Amino acid sequence: MSLQKTYTVDEAQKKLENYCAYQERCHKEVRLKLKDMKMIPEAVDKIIVHLIQQNYLNEERFAKAFVRGKFRIKKWGKNRLTRELKFREISKYSIDAALKEIDLDDYYKTLDELTKKRIDEVREKNQLKKKKKVADYLLYRGWESHLVYQKLNEYL
Repeated sequence: MSLQKTYTVDEAQKKLENYCAYQERCHKEVRLKLKDMKMIPEAVDKIIVHLIQQNYLNEERFAKAFVRGKFRIKKWGKNRLTRELKFREISKYSIDAALKEIDLDDYYKTLDELTKKRIDEVREKNQLKKKKKVADYLLYRGWESHLVYQKLNEYL
């Protein structure tokens, strides 16, 4: 028998203010967190409204921070970024706004560096197989196929 701590709406609200202040969160994460805390739907809605009004929760700000981080650190392309944001139930408007944050020169430069690096890493004698392995890697990371093949034709 496990004893789950119960929270009043005020306690849960405080806890989630801290949760959101620590790092950007999306509505889905907050809803799941409240569900884990065994909060009733009415309380969940009340707390989420409070977090939005107090600017702890902001979908567009979350999307922009997410895109900047994943692009800079994991070098994800726009397809992967879009897919991940959709999975987090972010609106199309916020996704589009977030993708505009990426500087196009940086975007192409990153793809270029990633392509060169991967070509050097892939130990494959057969040129076609090598091309496929590099392409699969870049496509998995969410880079648009026309850009990937354009780059590969440039280098291989």
